[in-house]
Amino acid sequence: MGKFDGLLLASDFDDTLYGLDLRIPERNLEAIRYFTGEGGRFAVATGRAYRTFAPYAHLVPMNAPAVLSNGSALYDFEEGRMIYQTFLRAQAPADLAELARAFPEIGFEAYHGEDIYVFQPNAVTQAHMAKVGTDYTLCPEIDGIPTPWTKAILQQDHPCLLQVQRWMGERFPGAYEVIFSNKFLLEVTDFGSNKGGMVGRLARHLGIAPEKVYCVGDNQNDIPMLELSAIPFAPANCAQEVKDWGARVLCHCGDGVIGGVVEILDGLY
Repeated sequence: MGKFDGLLLASDFDDTLYGLDLRIPERNLEAIRYFTGEGGRFAVATGRAYRTFAPYAHLVPMNAPAVLSNGSALYDFEEGRMIYQTFLRAQAPADLAELARAFPEIGFEAYHGEDIYVFQPNAVTQAHMAKVGTDYTLCPEIDGIPTPWTKAILQQDHPCLLQVQRWMGERFPGAYEVIFSNKFLLEVTDFGSNKGGMVGRLARHLGIAPEKVYCVGDNQNDIPMLELSAIPFAPANCAQEVKDWGARVLCHCGDGVIGGVVEILDGLY
């Protein structure tokens, strides 16, 4: 028996667990090992798909399945199997083609199985692909991208994406989750498929009580899981939306925010 038995700690990956310097601070690793050694379950909840997170999964001492693709997938890296997955509706290619006509400056990535398809890439697309370090297939037409899609990522500058987010909500109400993972990446998943819903499913899968779930994240796409958290935590570098929402802000991600979370839980339990 350990002091953290029956607890789930779910953390965002980029700019939370994984620092801006593209490494996991040692303080985070030590804290996770202590937390799991005392019976806690630790999971990553990331916007990254399996293809873009798998190369980094071995860096994280997880002992619970990971929430992937911004809440559209739950994958067990210890067992090497997909536990649950959702997909965009069959009409998604037609809807995104309509979006591309309305906002011709938009580039996007579509995720089908383990493959990434890119339509009219821009500077944001190229920077994102370079960061995640994977290849992709360039498609000149949206209807040439295989379906179903687990998610799509819309890419442009922030003012443009704010307009796109409003347009998507007005044009396709109740069809999609359209939420920022950072200022230049607007994630599109099936309606109801977000980090909050999948962290809740993970907790039920593990038999963990809702009041024993703790989450930490830095951006708008983390708010749905922060809403589930007994104490919602965020790093100091989090987006203003997260601060305004009311998360408990700790240190910068580069200083080991997971260490700060575990220290607080250590005092509570």
